[in-house]
Amino acid sequence: MAATSATSFSIGSTISFGPKASQLLQPKPSVVRFNSQKPLATFSGLKATGSVNCESESSFLGKESYAALQNSLSSRSVKSMGRTQYRLNPQASYKVAILGAAGGIGQPLALLVKMSPLVSSLNLYDIANVKGVAADLSHCNTPAQVSDFTGASELADCLKGVNVVVIPAGVPRKPGMTRDDLFNINASIVKTLVEAVADNCPEAFIHVISNPVNSTVPIAAEVLKQKGVYDPKKLFGVTTLDVVRANTFVAQKKNLRLIDVDVPVIGGHAGITILPLLSKTKPSVSFTDEEIHELTVRIQNAGTEVVEAKAGAGSATLSMAYAAARFVESSLRALDGDGDVYECAYVQSDVTDLPFFASRIKLGKKGVEALISSDLQGLTEYELKAVEALKGELKSSIEKGIGFAQKQPVAAA
Repeated sequence: MAATSATSFSIGSTISFGPKASQLLQPKPSVVRFNSQKPLATFSGLKATGSVNCESESSFLGKESYAALQNSLSSRSVKSMGRTQYRLNPQASYKVAILGAAGGIGQPLALLVKMSPLVSSLNLYDIANVKGVAADLSHCNTPAQVSDFTGASELADCLKGVNVVVIPAGVPRKPGMTRDDLFNINASIVKTLVEAVADNCPEAFIHVISNPVNSTVPIAAEVLKQKGVYDPKKLFGVTTLDVVRANTFVAQKKNLRLIDVDVPVIGGHAGITILPLLSKTKPSVSFTDEEIHELTVRIQNAGTEVVEAKAGAGSATLSMAYAAARFVESSLRALDGDGDVYECAYVQSDVTDLPFFASRIKLGKKGVEALISSDLQGLTEYELKAVEALKGELKSSIEKGIGFAQKQPVAAA
C-alpha cells in the first residue's frame, strides 16, 4: 500500500496508513502522525520509523490516559523545525483470548481488539459458529493473528500463554428478564470458563463481562481460590460501559466536548448499584437537583433502554463491545509499562465494607496497583445516601455468587 510522508496511525482504534485515516469509533478520531524523512512504501506491521506528532486524544483513551501517553513519550522528545515531536515504536506483543467470541458482544469486541496495535495473537473461543468469525476477522490487515477454538475440547489450547482473557460468554438479557434469571444460566458458564483459565493461564488478567457482574466476579474469585491461583489484582468486572454512558449523557446534557468529560462511576453493574459521581465530573460542572436525578436514573437504566429499543432483538452489544475494548486496551498499555493508566472497574476492594466494589483503579503490570479511594471523599448528600442505598443489593449479589461457587465442586485440572 503506497503511503505519503504524512501518514496516520490511530492508537487504540484502527491502524490506517495513507493520506487520510478512516474515521472510525468517533466522529473526530484522533491520530498520531508519522512525519518520516522518507515515504513509507509499505505497511510493515508496527515497526514504522520516523517521528511522531501527538496531535489529539486517542479514540479509546480518556483525557487523563491520553495525557499520560503524551508524558510517557515526552522524555524521548526531539526538536524539529520548531516543533516538539515524539518517537514511538509500538510493538504488537500480547495475546488476548475472547471466550464467547461468536456472540452479540464477542463479535464486535473481537473486531475492536483485532485493531489494537498491542495485540499479536487473538484467540477466539465459543461452543459454535466461531470459525466463520475468525475467518472473517483474519482478512483485516492488522497485525494480530486470529485463531479459532470450538467446544470444551479446544478450550485449553485457546488459553495457553494468554495475557488477557475476556469473558462475554452467556445469554443476553431479554425484555422481561431479570438479572436473577440471567444468574441461573450465566453463573455455570462463568464457573466453567474460569476453571479453564485457572488451569491454563493463571497469571492472565481476567475481564468478566457476563452478567450479572455483581455476582459473576465473586464466582470467579471463589473458583480461583479453590484452584489455589487467586490474585485479586488480576480479576476485573468490566464496568467501563457505565463510565462510557455517563460521559456521553453528561456531555450531551451540558453541551460539553465529549473527550473532555470524565465521570467516575462506583458501586456495581446493575440498577441502583450503578452510581455516577456527578459531583466529581471533570471538567467541573454544576447540576440542578433535577438534572442529577434524571442523569443518575438514565445511567442506571441505560441497559434496559437498549433492550426495550431492540424489542427482543438483543441487548447492549455494540456499546458493551466498545467499552470492553477500551478496558482491554488500558490493560495492555499497563502490561506494556505505561505508568499512568486509570479506569473504573469492579474488583476486590476495601474502599467500603463490601468485599467487591467498583471504583476508579490504577492499572499496572501486575494488575490493580491502587484503589482510588479519594473519589469517595467529599460526596454530596445525594451521593452519600445513594451509596448507602446500593450496599444492601450489592451485598446480596456478592453473597449469592459466593454461595453458588461454594456449593459447586471445582473440576480437576
